[in-house]
Amino acid sequence: MQSNLQYRRIGHAVRKQLAGRAEWGCGAQGESKDTSGHTSANDDAGWGQRPGSPLALPPGVQKRNITDSNGTPSSVFLVGWEQDEDPMNPHNYSLATRITATLIVSALAFAVGAASSIESAVIPQNSAAFHVSEVVASLATGVYLLGFATGSLVSGPLSEILGRNAVYIGSLSLFMVFIMASGLAPNIGAQLAFRFLAGVFGCPPLTCAGGTIADLWNPLEKTLTFPLYAILSFGGPIFGPVIASYMGQGTLSWRWTNWIMLIMSGLIMGLILLFQPETYGPLLLKWKAAHLRRLTGDQRFRSEMDVQQIALLDRIGHACARQFSLTVHEPIILLISLYMTVLYIVLFTFFDGYPYIFQDVHGLSQGLTNIVWVAMYVGIALAGLWVPVVYTWTKTEFDAIRNTPSTAETKPHPTRPENRLWFAMLGAPFISIGLFWMGWTDYKSISIWSPILASTLFGFGTITVFISSYMYVIDSYDIYAASALGFMTVSRYCAAGGMTVVGIPFYAHMGVQYTLTILACISALMTPVPYIFWKFGETIRGWSRYAV
Repeated sequence: MQSNLQYRRIGHAVRKQLAGRAEWGCGAQGESKDTSGHTSANDDAGWGQRPGSPLALPPGVQKRNITDSNGTPSSVFLVGWEQDEDPMNPHNYSLATRITATLIVSALAFAVGAASSIESAVIPQNSAAFHVSEVVASLATGVYLLGFATGSLVSGPLSEILGRNAVYIGSLSLFMVFIMASGLAPNIGAQLAFRFLAGVFGCPPLTCAGGTIADLWNPLEKTLTFPLYAILSFGGPIFGPVIASYMGQGTLSWRWTNWIMLIMSGLIMGLILLFQPETYGPLLLKWKAAHLRRLTGDQRFRSEMDVQQIALLDRIGHACARQFSLTVHEPIILLISLYMTVLYIVLFTFFDGYPYIFQDVHGLSQGLTNIVWVAMYVGIALAGLWVPVVYTWTKTEFDAIRNTPSTAETKPHPTRPENRLWFAMLGAPFISIGLFWMGWTDYKSISIWSPILASTLFGFGTITVFISSYMYVIDSYDIYAASALGFMTVSRYCAAGGMTVVGIPFYAHMGVQYTLTILACISALMTPVPYIFWKFGETIRGWSRYAV
């Protein structure tokens, strides 16, 4: 609905622009057309041109010579923004509109993230209902994450063809269908199949949200808004067990995990339809070009998307290939993907491990064990206190760059990408500290508040590394960032999906102390990564064929 209103507003703006300008009026002046009605490619007395005067085109429109797929040369009028302050440009939407759009995308990411972990809160009831082991029941979380990884391969390219809103609305509709089917599943096989498909269609808010944030905010503003999105959306998998704390143990059946997610998704769908604007700039320009063609009668008005007609399957194939080719050649992407994979392995094995950490040792009930997840989110939320500090440092650097003289040959990057690592450099050590602390103080003789506080440290460290990883890759790879982020998403969710199944036997046979010690040691090996990139990142980017 909001996209339809937006399309109409663009049409109104185009009509207003053309009003009173005879040289921009309906129809082309001086066009020569062949018998088939096509405009001659070598016609220099083109649209809106008066004899003896240069070509007159609306602001933001430029003439470009192109060659079509058949090798035939032609000229088009490429439609762009009228000026830097063009109100149709998503960067120039009102502050309230941009904040609202960011919050809605964050809420959508929260919902699909919560769906990933909510089944872990009712594993005992799920396994009893379907007469399977708890390891098999834990597959409900694992296959959902594998669905995330699968859907991530195509959701990014789709959003760059159909627009953000079409992908959000279409995928969320199918997500709701398969969540409902999962709630009605008669056996474990059907549930796992529907959970996988729900994961496939639930991934766009996590893979495309970075694009939406970039559509709406400039690089300096993203220092504030991306952490806001990350902190809110990361609450999804953390609060999934909290939402389902007492489901299956009282009047509500364990199947209510699906009904709660269905209700939440339906409410967010309403918000998207009513309030979420389309933010993908190239699609908005395509709409503008369509209005110009209709109002002027000149079919040469085209947007960049119209000119670059690439088949959907070809685009998806190229995007998938680029994701893996980038990884092979880029140590930055490889190491950051590995780091994020380790963090997600630890996080999602906690969904199996918390019963061992808190129920078996401290005797908490199943419901209270799920509520303990709130402590981890407290650490995630505390990272928000670091945001104003980083914003101040980033703004200082932006101002310094802006005041630095430059030539056309030596334009400086808006900011050194390595400065996005400030979050991680503060929080990375707390991941290993929290894991060691939790593992070696999880004894009945030690207060339960010790492992709870340790989980807060882990949450703080995890979100800081997540924020820095995404912002650093986006700034370092610019136009290739979508492919880099795509591989990061696929790799970490594949690994996390597998480890949720391994988690139960891991904790059962190794014990809490050794399991967490192993995970802490692996995390400790990755801790130097942000510091290495801070020190040598510019040199490493110099070796790259893709980095800025």
